[in-house]
Amino acid sequence: MAIRPYWKGYLKLSLVTCPVAMTPATSESEKVRFHTLNRETGNRVVSQYIDSVTGKPVKEQNEAKGYARGENDYVILSDDDLDAVQLDTVKTIDIQKFVPSQSIEWIYLEKPHYLMPDDAVGHEAFAVIRDAMKADNVVGVSKLVIGRRERAVVLEPRDNGIVLWSLRFGDEVRSEEAYFEDIDDEAEPGLIPLVQKLIKQKSARWSPEMVSDPIQESLLKLIEEKKRTLKPTRKSSKTKEAPASASNVVNIMDALRKSVADDLKSRKAS
Repeated sequence: MAIRPYWKGYLKLSLVTCPVAMTPATSESEKVRFHTLNRETGNRVVSQYIDSVTGKPVKEQNEAKGYARGENDYVILSDDDLDAVQLDTVKTIDIQKFVPSQSIEWIYLEKPHYLMPDDAVGHEAFAVIRDAMKADNVVGVSKLVIGRRERAVVLEPRDNGIVLWSLRFGDEVRSEEAYFEDIDDEAEPGLIPLVQKLIKQKSARWSPEMVSDPIQESLLKLIEEKKRTLKPTRKSSKTKEAPASASNVVNIMDALRKSVADDLKSRKAS
């Protein structure tokens, strides 16, 4: 089944231009979602906008955007007003700068999108831009209007396509200094080799299974059970006793040695 693009426009580098399409690289459509129901009737509950003064529902055609300039005083903007301030970046990703691939801190990366040529004619121009960035190990920096806001974006060549990352604004990223300033600068040197042993024993190749969601799986299982029985399940009134809390005062060297030994023991057993 063909994937419907989230956005269509043009990728531009100086005089090189090609039509492109973009789609989000992540999806939450597979997540379990619930509707709010009326428990008595079993019918869905719908939400609607209510006029704060008259208390009456507002028809969709009467909804408008408003910017508060004072108490109960708003500047109303129509869709035509908002469209009038659209920038060139609504339809064009014009690459203005290139930076080394590893120079952008991960904390600024917001959301990934897949960028691909939108017709056969644009494949060559797209491939030239992509492969040139690969050869120089750089990423492109540009701007794009997403959700009526112009965002800085990064274009990263990946396989045959390009991953476009929207970036967080500078004032959205908190400085780590205020949070990390009271942490010790250096660890006890004698402890580091033990942690390195643990790291080596627990090292593995990355797999998407490492970020599976057990709660999601349990919810799906529960829903399937309810589908079959159509009866609510009664939860046991018995509650497990909470385990006694261990003392926070531990010998970290002993704990690390025990971790290394336990990990080795479990590996031999398996």
